[in-house]
Amino acid sequence: MLNRRDILSLFAALAAAGLPLGGLMGSARAAPRDARKHLAEITGGIKPKKGRITITLPKVTDQGDFVPLRVAVESPMSEVDHVKAIHIVAERNPTPAVASFYLSRAIGKAEVSTRIRLVKTQVVVAVAEMSDGSLFLGKARCKISTGAGGCG
Repeated sequence: MLNRRDILSLFAALAAAGLPLGGLMGSARAAPRDARKHLAEITGGIKPKKGRITITLPKVTDQGDFVPLRVAVESPMSEVDHVKAIHIVAERNPTPAVASFYLSRAIGKAEVSTRIRLVKTQVVVAVAEMSDGSLFLGKARCKISTGAGGCG
């Protein structure tokens, strides 16, 4: 029987395998409009509400290569109120779409953890897609002092 950690690891691997490779060959410059465009695709015109999302991200890190990230969404994960997906966007990365995690009520807790690459100091956005179609949005800023993108 799979435990919660095994299930989350499986979802993380599946999400990572499905990430587009276009960003690897595209421009190294990040444009906030790309992030806004991606967020608009995720939300489908619905305005996300604030709240229910807790993003744990270091405020300052020396390296942007492997930044620990945890996103938790307040939800009972019941049949009528559960998180269907958590989308993560890095506003100033060349490819702003970091990951999308699709959740099942069977997980019991709407929480994901991973490590992400941030090319420079920026805001990371998480959007939670709920079972009733509503969306919640949370933000956290991380300053990169050296490394991946040079001087933050």
